[in-house]
Amino acid sequence: MVVSNRVPVPSDSGSPAAGGLAVALNAALQQRGGFWFGWSGNVSEEETPLQVHDFGRVSYAVTDLSQRDIDEYYAGFANRALWPVCHYRLDLTEISANDTAGYFRVNEFFARRLATLLKPDDVIWIHDYHFIPLAAYLRQMGFENRMGFFLHIPWAPYDVSSALPAYQTVLSGLTRYDVVGFQTRRDVENFTRCLEQEKMARDLGDGRWEADGRVFKVDAFPIGIETDLFRQEAREAKSNSLVRRMRASMEDKHLIIGVDRLDYSKGIRQRIEAFACMLERFPNMRNKVTFLQITPKSRSEVPEYLKMQHEVAEQAGWTNGKFGDVDWTPVRYINKAVSRTSLAGLYRSARVGMVTPLRDGMNLVAKEYVASQRGTDPGVLVLSRFAGAAEELDSALLVNPYDTEATANAIVRALEMSLEERKERWKAMMARLRSNTVDHWCANFMAVLTQEQSCALPKGAENGHAAPVEPTIAREAAHFGQPMAGYRRN
Repeated sequence: MVVSNRVPVPSDSGSPAAGGLAVALNAALQQRGGFWFGWSGNVSEEETPLQVHDFGRVSYAVTDLSQRDIDEYYAGFANRALWPVCHYRLDLTEISANDTAGYFRVNEFFARRLATLLKPDDVIWIHDYHFIPLAAYLRQMGFENRMGFFLHIPWAPYDVSSALPAYQTVLSGLTRYDVVGFQTRRDVENFTRCLEQEKMARDLGDGRWEADGRVFKVDAFPIGIETDLFRQEAREAKSNSLVRRMRASMEDKHLIIGVDRLDYSKGIRQRIEAFACMLERFPNMRNKVTFLQITPKSRSEVPEYLKMQHEVAEQAGWTNGKFGDVDWTPVRYINKAVSRTSLAGLYRSARVGMVTPLRDGMNLVAKEYVASQRGTDPGVLVLSRFAGAAEELDSALLVNPYDTEATANAIVRALEMSLEERKERWKAMMARLRSNTVDHWCANFMAVLTQEQSCALPKGAENGHAAPVEPTIAREAAHFGQPMAGYRRN
């Protein structure tokens, strides 16, 4: 049983949604059989039935949410409290009692709907920050299935994460899983330090912790990509029309590429500033290089993202106005999504890949850029040391994205790097990508989760119906001003 906020329900042809994570999880489900459960992406003010779509051995089970649910659970607590705190941005964190209550209320709603699908031998793998409390609700309903949780974003250190609204309840919710997975060792250390500071769990050694009589495992599971498949797509993309047009327009100039969802954690403004600084300090680079920044819009309903959209566009325009010429546009800023095949071809065409987030759980763009390169003439990855990918891709040019001049120097170094050094760095990173693909990541997590498996359902739940909720859930929910037992949509 896979749980994620959005569920990539296949088309009528049965083809799964594109993307490494979706493909890997779909493959794991096809092997074992099971459900993929989450939000449909649709808004409904009425409580609609659970929608189930069967494709092969996988059933995709989705439910609608009300506008209030989306405003409080998703746009509110998840993306205006959890997201900024986990990305070390306390200045952008919004504390709202209504949003906090809505986050837990909607998680209980998801738990109750999921409970109707569960069978005694189901293994449950829950993904990302939207669903941290889900296991706690299922445990309070009496379910003892194996439950794993993987956080795709960073976990901040104690002095940052403790600023989160309902911090102790969120932290306690993670102790209700059997396995808690993070992207990096740094995230594991930050999380376990939080457990120690709050005296919430006891360290048993070897990554095992005990809380309230339950033993759970905490470890790093760095996510990978479909390395060989992505390399193949990059090779075949030479015939892609977008890639051909881009190459023709470049003439003999070098291409620098950045690809990010529009988010303040990605360091896009700092990256453009570093590129402008490079043009200022190294005039010989003018008219010899073009920076392509592909940035699909994201979470436009959140004010901070709308503000950033205007700021990045203004910065790109300022850079072009100052340094551009009638026959040369230094920055090409694209505000729309590009197909995976086109991206693979554009990566392959770029001499430099700029992946410089201010903070990121992993950042798969870094891995995709490396995988797409020609072994005979690879480009250079300029990578933020604050991206999770830096733990594996330490042969990249690692930079501090806050240091504009140092990043500008790294861009020049990448452009002028010898072929021999480029090959050496690329080979070292490719070895990491081949040893840790997305399939390996999925298999490694499931191997740990299913160890010493004990999947007993509570008495009375054998037919897919959960046992009554323990009264303690109502007492815990009182902190958020909402009686959660007996959930009501409106």
